[in-house]
Amino acid sequence: MTRSADPAVGERIRARRLLRGWSIRYAASRAGVSHASWSRIERGLQAADNRFTLAEIAGALDCAPGDLAGTDVPVLDQAIAAARASVLGLRRALVDIDLSDPPAGSARPPASLARGVALANALFDACDYAATARLLPDLLRDLHTETAGPDHVAALRLLCDATSLACSVLRALGHPADAFLAAQRCRDAAAAAEDPVLLGYAAYALARAATACGSYQRGQTIAERAADELSRHLARPGGSLEILGSLHLVAAMAGRCRERLDDSRELLAEASALARRTGETTTLNMFFGPTNVDIWTMSIEADGGNPARVVEIARRTDPAAIPAGVRQVFYYADTARALAQLGGHDREAIRFLLTAERIAPQHVRTSAELAATIRELLDRSRARAGGSELRALGERMQVG
Repeated sequence: MTRSADPAVGERIRARRLLRGWSIRYAASRAGVSHASWSRIERGLQAADNRFTLAEIAGALDCAPGDLAGTDVPVLDQAIAAARASVLGLRRALVDIDLSDPPAGSARPPASLARGVALANALFDACDYAATARLLPDLLRDLHTETAGPDHVAALRLLCDATSLACSVLRALGHPADAFLAAQRCRDAAAAAEDPVLLGYAAYALARAATACGSYQRGQTIAERAADELSRHLARPGGSLEILGSLHLVAAMAGRCRERLDDSRELLAEASALARRTGETTTLNMFFGPTNVDIWTMSIEADGGNPARVVEIARRTDPAAIPAGVRQVFYYADTARALAQLGGHDREAIRFLLTAERIAPQHVRTSAELAATIRELLDRSRARAGGSELRALGERMQVG
């Protein structure tokens, strides 16, 4: 017996499709269902009770089946698994979009591509790595195709943004070598656009990926050379000061990894001086400004530096000045790590960890550093601080 259609499911599907600016025909093609069936489901004339159909529609809309069904199901672990499973598809797309090979076929309209990049950035800012990783492969291929079109410069700029985003997602998911490939594609697009500001932006992605690979000297060299080059183009629009400051930040992180903390602090001071000139910014989704410099400083000092200084900075910093969970989560996570290192602040450390998890659960549940901090807190104070909240967090992190 066929179940009657649930109009609420169709309404949720329609709302998510319209949010992306997609036609029924395009969305249905992504899901592998007929556009007629999709239309009937949206109008409540056909049920989507087959779990495979619902999963296909959810995958096309970059969400979980539970989001469409309206059921209270535990989807976070599924989302993390889906994000990790998406790495292969993202890697293949990065291999495919070689600008030395002429693209074939047709792409979505430029306005749709721009909306797609904006959506991917918004998903990443919210630390939804699963949805971002699902969205990027098709978007990268379409942008590659569009670089052969009449508005190729705009397409190259969007491709820089999308490949840099791919680099960030892959780093977050623990695939630094793939992240380096994404950063190289970003550099290729910047070079094709002949834009020195975009080349600095690509160098920032390359330096971060190299550092994540453990190539600390290489990461620092990339960042410092790019900063020297960009210093000759600071009059150009497009975020030259913000990118220069961000290059100082990643060079400082690489220096800290090389156990040259004094050098790192000098670079942080240079970034701070630039941040006072720029103020808080959202240029190229980098969020460079005084607050971000503070958050980077906290990360550097939390790793073998001065945990008391991390807490001092945290007391005077408002993470809400940056409208992105992907940056705010580091504020809470690194403060928790510093408090745990200092000792005597376990309850406060747990509170910061729980706040980080609430803001960015996918990030927290995939962080080896935070797993180590939770393990330390559990070992030290199972019966004392945190109680059931800490044990529950440990269970969610699969930390015994």
